[in-house]
Amino acid sequence: MRRALLSLSLATIGGSSGCYVGTDADPSLSGTDSNGVGPDSDGADSSGGTDSDTGEPTEPPPPEVLERVGDAGLRRLTAVEYSATVRDLLGVEVDAALLLPEDWRQPFDNDYTTQNASGALIDGAELLASDVAELALEPGLRDATVGCTPAGPTDAACFQDFLTQFGRRALRRPMSDDDLARYGALISEAEETGDFYDAVNVAIRALLQHPEFLYRVEVGTPLDGVPDVFALNDYEVATRLSYLIWGSTPNDALLDRAEAGGLSNPEGIREAAEDMLLDERARIRIGRFHALWLGYETLPHGPDLSTAMQAETQALIDRVIFDDALPWQDLLRSDATYVDATLAEHYGLPAPTQPGWVDYGETGRRGLLSHGSFLSSMSKIDDSSPTKRGILVRTRMMCQVIPPPPPTVDVDMTEPEEGTCKEDFYKQQHLNAPGCVSCHALMDPIGFGLENYDHTGAFREVENDDESCVISGEGELDGRAFSGPSELSELLIDSGALNRCVAEQLYRFAMGRSELATVDDSFIDFVVEQNGAEGDFDFSALMLSFASEEAFRYRRNETAE
Repeated sequence: MRRALLSLSLATIGGSSGCYVGTDADPSLSGTDSNGVGPDSDGADSSGGTDSDTGEPTEPPPPEVLERVGDAGLRRLTAVEYSATVRDLLGVEVDAALLLPEDWRQPFDNDYTTQNASGALIDGAELLASDVAELALEPGLRDATVGCTPAGPTDAACFQDFLTQFGRRALRRPMSDDDLARYGALISEAEETGDFYDAVNVAIRALLQHPEFLYRVEVGTPLDGVPDVFALNDYEVATRLSYLIWGSTPNDALLDRAEAGGLSNPEGIREAAEDMLLDERARIRIGRFHALWLGYETLPHGPDLSTAMQAETQALIDRVIFDDALPWQDLLRSDATYVDATLAEHYGLPAPTQPGWVDYGETGRRGLLSHGSFLSSMSKIDDSSPTKRGILVRTRMMCQVIPPPPPTVDVDMTEPEEGTCKEDFYKQQHLNAPGCVSCHALMDPIGFGLENYDHTGAFREVENDDESCVISGEGELDGRAFSGPSELSELLIDSGALNRCVAEQLYRFAMGRSELATVDDSFIDFVVEQNGAEGDFDFSALMLSFASEEAFRYRRNETAE
């Protein structure tokens, strides 16, 4: 019989606060101290600027930097991050969303305040670890997984080499001597069965259920005279950086930088981030940031149309941010788009012989706001919603707060009666009704300006084939008239709200928090000032400014507000 694996319990993880309170897992497999935090390989803190010999508090940064250090709680890997992590660790593909608890979108899927521990998490982590271990030890992969060829079933030296390398990557820090001794005892599995790879299987399963694998544990070192703020060590910075830019675990090269102290200052972090942005994973991660932010991660269409729409938007992001290094605003200005035959027909564009770029021509489309992905993201089941589109623009692209409707209001109002056109109905129900007009006057006029595009992004001139309801397509944003996505894009660029909102949404995504505080505003304002509050900015430069900001290397206790 294989010995019991490391298991999680509800006692290991705090509730929605994200506080880490230790582990009651099998101590024979635990690589953690009484606080649930594994030591570095020499038992010392590895933070640049920290006195690792004495353990004394480190020298604090300047006061203006401290003012920008944000709260940080214990963050569990999302299902997407889990899948990407095991793919990069072991070369296996799993869909963690099938077994892990659902990640709530607000709009991002990594808000740690919603990541409550549960029995479903424990069970899902155990099943996933078992599946991953079996796949990683299939004959075609196991040599790469282990990294050495065992001389026999009980080759302890090869097993230690495997634990040293894989454990470092899985826990995102060096394995301590205690770690190696505890996990090394698993060689007994091979002694019992006569199969070296049985011991490896159990070790992989244990490490993939370790709290420091499932959660991003940031401890850091206290600052001299500054309560509740801690300097992250280089391995913790490497993890922050990797999940921000790649959505996955640090690779060996990034861990080597951390080991060498190369992430102990903003210059070193910026250099690492520049290299990381050249990796294909950065394209995927930044594309996913936009998909979650603008609501098109999943679309309510058939697979062919949905895939084509998402590929169109990803191609535009790749071209603007990576391939041509254009201003981020060119996402909204592009006169060409990437389509296959299905999507070209849907838009009424010339169909290419193979997927590629075509000009919008005289269609009136321009940029991302013309994409079916964007126009589909806030729709009803079978029709567009001017209100929902207005909410999307106000809250996601301008970062404005729209109060929820009163509890007595039925937000699922009835459809217009026959002979009443939708725009007239909305104006009657929303803009002429006491208690409704103050909010709907901010939202509905934006949606009216996009009504020539239905809930699938296809152009139309009348409502639902009703020739009596000709769509005006006339909208308004803060007193300025527009018609269609192209003109709306220009108004957004000129509004002065867009640049800061992009930075604010990136901050939410990076820190794993939807609700922001004053210190968060200080960080965002500083980064915006570096990249320009108005006019064009480069998204890669924004990412680099974010990662290399001095405050990025620190954390504030989330209860210290």
